[in-house]
Amino acid sequence: MVAAAAVCLASGAAATGCSGSAATDERSAGQLLDDAYRTMKSLKSVTVDGDVRSAGGKRSANHLTTDLRATCTFKSSSESGAALEQIRIEGTDYIRPNRAYLEQWSGRKTPSAAEPGRWIKKPSSESVPGDGLSDCTWPFTAFGRAKKSGAASVDGRRAIALVVTDEKVENGTYTLYVAAEGKPYLLEVDYKGTDFHTTTTFSAFDEPLEVKPPAEDELLDLSGTDG
Repeated sequence: MVAAAAVCLASGAAATGCSGSAATDERSAGQLLDDAYRTMKSLKSVTVDGDVRSAGGKRSANHLTTDLRATCTFKSSSESGAALEQIRIEGTDYIRPNRAYLEQWSGRKTPSAAEPGRWIKKPSSESVPGDGLSDCTWPFTAFGRAKKSGAASVDGRRAIALVVTDEKVENGTYTLYVAAEGKPYLLEVDYKGTDFHTTTTFSAFDEPLEVKPPAEDELLDLSGTDG
């Protein structure tokens, strides 16, 4: 969860307007980030993919497609095989953990009737920090001091790399990649520290978002249980 928090901290960015090439863009690093922050905050939908690698070699990943407000789909997985899927639609969560996830977190309060392959329906108001669920939002918030680090490419898109340091984060450096052409989207945030390395990529900007609840026959019937 500490690693996940660092991924969130890293993702300061959003913007309006258009970017030039890395070679000709005369905006300062701070101006580029301000543009990126505004663009990302104005999005109606986005897909976020995160990859977290610890110094000990453990690895986990997450995939979020969201309207950045109250509707999203989310999946987290780890190399242990544990995986958790979530669909949030306004005030309702649908949650589906696999067997490895249930075994890994058996010490936590989990519906006693939980079964792999079935979705659990519950109010999103019952979600709390640390339970592994997404709240569909993303903290596109400015932080630290930035400086340009030259031209780059992210999934074939031209970008400008910005190195960001923050005195509140010891022994770690962030590199943020802002699109150099078209709207100045934040394309990727890379964090390298002594304890872990995280890479967060952003894509599918403002693409149509279709989030539907599971079919009724896929839901777990919790009536008559204490879970």
